[in-house]
Amino acid sequence: MAAPVRLGRKRPLPVCPNPLFVRWLTEWRDEATSRGRRTRFVFQKALRSLQRYPLPLRSGKEAKILQHFGDGLCRMLDERLQQHRASGGDHTPVSPSGEKSSAPEGPAAEAQDPSLPVSAQPRSRGSGGYWPARHSGARAVLLLLYQEHLNPSGCSFLTKEELLQRCAQKAPRVAPANVRPWPALRSLLNRNLVLRAHQPARYSLTLEGLELAQKLAESEGLSSLNAGTGPEEPAREEPEVPGAASAKLGASEGGVQQPPLELGPGEYRVLLCVDVSETTGAGHRPGLLRELQRLHVSHTVRKLHVGDFVWVAQETRPRDPARPSELVLDHIVERKRLDDLCSSIIDGRFHEQKFRLKRCGLGRRVYLVEEHGSVHNLSLPESTLLQAVTNTQVIDGFFVKRTADIKESAAYLALLTRGLQRLYQGHTLRSRPWGTPWDPEPGARPSPNPLCSLLTFSDFNAGAIKNKVQSVREVFARQLMQVRGVSGEKAAALVDRYSTPASLLAAYDACATPKEQEMLLSNIKCGRLQRNLGPALSRTLSQLYCSCGPLT
Repeated sequence: MAAPVRLGRKRPLPVCPNPLFVRWLTEWRDEATSRGRRTRFVFQKALRSLQRYPLPLRSGKEAKILQHFGDGLCRMLDERLQQHRASGGDHTPVSPSGEKSSAPEGPAAEAQDPSLPVSAQPRSRGSGGYWPARHSGARAVLLLLYQEHLNPSGCSFLTKEELLQRCAQKAPRVAPANVRPWPALRSLLNRNLVLRAHQPARYSLTLEGLELAQKLAESEGLSSLNAGTGPEEPAREEPEVPGAASAKLGASEGGVQQPPLELGPGEYRVLLCVDVSETTGAGHRPGLLRELQRLHVSHTVRKLHVGDFVWVAQETRPRDPARPSELVLDHIVERKRLDDLCSSIIDGRFHEQKFRLKRCGLGRRVYLVEEHGSVHNLSLPESTLLQAVTNTQVIDGFFVKRTADIKESAAYLALLTRGLQRLYQGHTLRSRPWGTPWDPEPGARPSPNPLCSLLTFSDFNAGAIKNKVQSVREVFARQLMQVRGVSGEKAAALVDRYSTPASLLAAYDACATPKEQEMLLSNIKCGRLQRNLGPALSRTLSQLYCSCGPLT
């Protein structure tokens, strides 16, 4: 017998009991994610724990009872709460009852978007109560995709480049210092408001996103007619697109299209950038800065994601003294002491670092090998080290410089610094998009002197991040490099032929015999000399990807 149906009034579900704490933790998590910091996991765990807690909290100190809330995080919440109270907010993060007040002045109004007037706050919101704030990148993306959806001659989708261009048209004064990689579009994808399809990616609105975008357009006083007219309409009829939106949309996927930077003669100075790892640690590393100061070399210490030394042309009269514009000169130095060279060869960093140096965007690469003690006390024979250094110069195309000690290394860096100052003196330097100097972006104005077409420091350092978000092709290449004998050049040749593991497995499945599978990759050309991959390595890879059982 079926259970009797219980009739009666359902108890309404309570609203979020701690909306301010949830909002602040979400902001901190998104900011840590955009900057690539591991603290995003701390904020995410704390946010998940807070969302499960059904009771209101009066202060950050009370949140100490929850899991993943330490002293530091509770202190951050209390400081933020004090700032909120000082700015005129409520003295409690939520109403004691946890129920939403019907009056606009009630404490539950904190859960609403403070940038909107009370009359403009929607009664019911789509996508689980999500409502993007005014002047946010997510709001701009939704409105731009909504315009394209209503445009009769449009395609109902936009590519990443088109989204960036339209945001840049509405906000030409975007400051490069405000670039934050990928916060807005990824948030909309996670909320299932925007759909990504095809390759290259095409972005369109889902049904929930279309409903929310329509409410956003109505809240800004836009009708369906003027919302779909496209970017040629006057600015007064368009929704206000925030200036930072184009910068937030995805600097990690190629960078924001900014006006090119140009530094004329006398507007910049050449500065040596020293990686922070060269100034700390064991050995005589702290002595390097003392030697550079003794030689009167203008230098700065910062985190470099590739290489140990680079030179930048720094603007001497910047608009923002805290963030001067910088262009990276086309020279980079990797310094290796002999003991470090031995350990890097043993653990595999030697080939991986050279591979990343060749793809960093700078054309003149120097490998600085510094003597350290007796070669007889090293873990590898001298002949092995000499062969590795010779291969670096002959095969990889690096300029190899050997020095006796740290003083001679500092003197060589000082000599290079003064030489670059004389080389670039009197030249006009221009920024270029990411890519090699000999393959400029289509449509870009060619530089009369390729030497003076340079990367900005932010683009150079962001493009060289080791643990950045990777495509399937990049992960596949790194997987192949774990096989003994597969170098970076061989992995690059393999992924040029088979870009994903699925395509390689499909090629193996198309082979008629096991012998044909073993020889499938043997004739792939690799490296500058275009040598064959070889039957031995091809057989090893076929055993790795075609064997069903454990490898012997």
